[in-house]
Amino acid sequence: MKKKILFQDTSFRDGFQSIFGARVFMKDFMPAVEAAAAAGITHFEAGGGARFQALYQNCGEDAFDMMDTFRKTVGPKARLQTLARGINVVALAPQPYDMIKLHADMFKKHGMTRIRNFDALNDVNNLIYSGKCITDAGLEHEVVVTMMELPLGCSGAHDPEFYEKVLRNILDAGVPFASVCFKDASGTANPKKVYETFKRARKLLGDKAELRIHSHETCGNGLYQYISAIEGGANGIDLARKPLSGGTSQPDLFAMYHALKGTDYALALGEDGIVDDNAIPKIMEANNIAVEGLKDYNFPPEALQTTTDVIFSPMPGGALTANTLMMRETKTFHLYPEVIKNMSECVRRGGFASSVTPVSQFYFQQAYVNTVNKSKGLDTWHKMTEGYGKMLLGYQGKTPCEPDPALVKIASEQLGLKPFHEAHPGIKCAAEIIEPGIPQAKKLLQDNNLPVNDENIFIVGCLQTKGGNKGIDFLKGNRHIGVPKKDPNAPVAAAKPATAATVNTAGMKPQGTNTYRVGLNGQSWDVQVTTLK
Repeated sequence: MKKKILFQDTSFRDGFQSIFGARVFMKDFMPAVEAAAAAGITHFEAGGGARFQALYQNCGEDAFDMMDTFRKTVGPKARLQTLARGINVVALAPQPYDMIKLHADMFKKHGMTRIRNFDALNDVNNLIYSGKCITDAGLEHEVVVTMMELPLGCSGAHDPEFYEKVLRNILDAGVPFASVCFKDASGTANPKKVYETFKRARKLLGDKAELRIHSHETCGNGLYQYISAIEGGANGIDLARKPLSGGTSQPDLFAMYHALKGTDYALALGEDGIVDDNAIPKIMEANNIAVEGLKDYNFPPEALQTTTDVIFSPMPGGALTANTLMMRETKTFHLYPEVIKNMSECVRRGGFASSVTPVSQFYFQQAYVNTVNKSKGLDTWHKMTEGYGKMLLGYQGKTPCEPDPALVKIASEQLGLKPFHEAHPGIKCAAEIIEPGIPQAKKLLQDNNLPVNDENIFIVGCLQTKGGNKGIDFLKGNRHIGVPKKDPNAPVAAAKPATAATVNTAGMKPQGTNTYRVGLNGQSWDVQVTTLK
């Protein structure tokens, strides 16, 4: 009897984030969801993470409506899972306790079954309250240990001993959970390290615990990681499907099925999680329906390729394409190799927090600023970005190792902040010092003559930025659409006269105009790109 390996279909959440920056219209993929459910897939990633913010900020859609539609489409029995970032929940900054509780209550209300909950710093203090809220709401809590590979020459964290210690801290803290996941957003962890980590985790958790791995194929390492995790004791994996698998996304379902042939393991294909090869033709048809639904979307080339540079500078699949797009549109893409190199320094000197949201953004933003400063002849660390600087100072939690004291000093001076443990002695979790968010959200809704209900409170609470509140904009009907989709009705672009410095566009036909929102350091720009052929 082969050992059954459970899988979650991540195509419609992480697949979207990793390839399209999470910007996909509901109408374009719900037929593929229906077909996947009809093919016997019973566990889907259905929201959370960037699929919360992007719907309001880029798709003009309500994430709660999307979750309701997802549940209606797959029926009452399927497991629908979302992603949360510890005390940040689905925001990019720490949230107050009342908003953390409201997150769990709202996602339960709107049909979700399980919430995967991680902290990028592996600070268990950031998982205790959020995990309790998820469990108390009647949801399954999947607690996470985050993984990555360190840059060359680094040590002190992100080895099997470190991951075992984090898991022990979770157990010792009494964090309630239904399952445990090891999450590698960059797909860089060495497979041998993965194997040893899962052996230790299985020994700690016993034979009956649900133990899962999540990774990406960004650097061509994901499938091997999964095999190593299974051999070490994992009984659950995350897989995506054509055309949303591989590259910056998860390993492909059929590739994994093929890799397990002739082993003691088999994927749980088919209804009710049984091992049934007869499900394959149905899943192939569901894949084809997804291809049809997404045929008008622009797939960035870097989302579809192997990028081995990230082994040395762990760039998550869900962030890579958004950042390369930003660099192209700001005409700085020629600096990309240098940014990756400088990102390695940011990781090396930053305390080894895992490169996953929001820390991956902190690493990249600081590396980008450092690179641009250097290209202008300025000191590399001329400007400390707020996110990276606050992380160094402890305002996201405690990093696995102490960050470089020289950088901590720069961050403190430039941001005008003392290190968290000095400013707030005895406080272990940043959420403890944040003023309640619900009263503020209620007032904001009232001031804008908008309905005051739990959904709207949560929307405006999580979408507050320095430049305004994206939730208020959405609720008032000011809805920006920035989806990477070809527009057959786009106006014809006027051709420019040919010169030595331009391309002759005479006779070329416009294939579509796409609007992209490019963001960096709290600022954003709308960029329109017209493709000619």
